[in-house]
Amino acid sequence: MEKYAVCFFGHRDVNIKIRPALYAEIERHITQHKITTFYVGNHGNFDCMSVGILNELKRKYAHIEIVLVCAYLTTKKKTKYEMNLYDSTLYPEGLEDVPQRFAITYRNRWMVEQSDCLIAYVRTSYGGAYTALQYAKRKNKRVTNLADIIIYESL
Repeated sequence: MEKYAVCFFGHRDVNIKIRPALYAEIERHITQHKITTFYVGNHGNFDCMSVGILNELKRKYAHIEIVLVCAYLTTKKKTKYEMNLYDSTLYPEGLEDVPQRFAITYRNRWMVEQSDCLIAYVRTSYGGAYTALQYAKRKNKRVTNLADIIIYESL
């Protein structure tokens, strides 16, 4: 089976109201675009929400793979619960030579380059998620920005 991958980028603080749309979009990518691999970060609410949804969907689509892509080598030991959220964890080659303040940017570019498409929730024209989204567009990746689709008065 050929593997197709998606990565996620969104704001650190994101409203829970986007969850149903994010769930539907992830499931659509599994069923319509045959996505099997999901690259996720661990730096905010959007990442956390994405991982939670992926774990729910994994019960229905057991073949999907959830991969945590780390921006930093850490000495903090992960709990058994945290480790069970992912099928694997990786640290991109070459990241060890990148200054720490650029680690997330480098990791994000790596994720874009490894992915066929991107699911995002980016409402601003600045910040790391925005930069990653623009990079994906320049690389001609298929991009779904939920912020272009969802309009909530209270967001």
